[in-house]
Amino acid sequence: MSTTIDTPAAPLEPATGAEACCTLSAGPVNSVDAERLASMLKALSDPTRLRLLSHVAAQGCTSVCACDLTEPLGISQPTVSHHMKKLVDAGLLTREQKGRWAHYSVVPSAFAELRAFLDIA
Repeated sequence: MSTTIDTPAAPLEPATGAEACCTLSAGPVNSVDAERLASMLKALSDPTRLRLLSHVAAQGCTSVCACDLTEPLGISQPTVSHHMKKLVDAGLLTREQKGRWAHYSVVPSAFAELRAFLDIA
């Protein structure tokens, strides 16, 4: 019968040379793109908006009624409307009025743009 002894892995050495450099894969951002990206990032900087966005994004391609967001998040309808307006204005969500209620959907291209910008390798 043999026994195996687990030895801890060697600590990772800091990267050197080209591996240590971080580069923005898309290159420098012009002023128009910087304004648009800053607007999106600013909208995402609020915890309530992040929670709202996560509820909408969890539905995939299906739109979400504002009426379905108040109870799970424990916030009032006016608060939902306020924060959703900020996300729509930033281009992260679309809003469609269906009768009395607004329905929201994610704008995939906005998140693709953010992902490309944040892809620092």
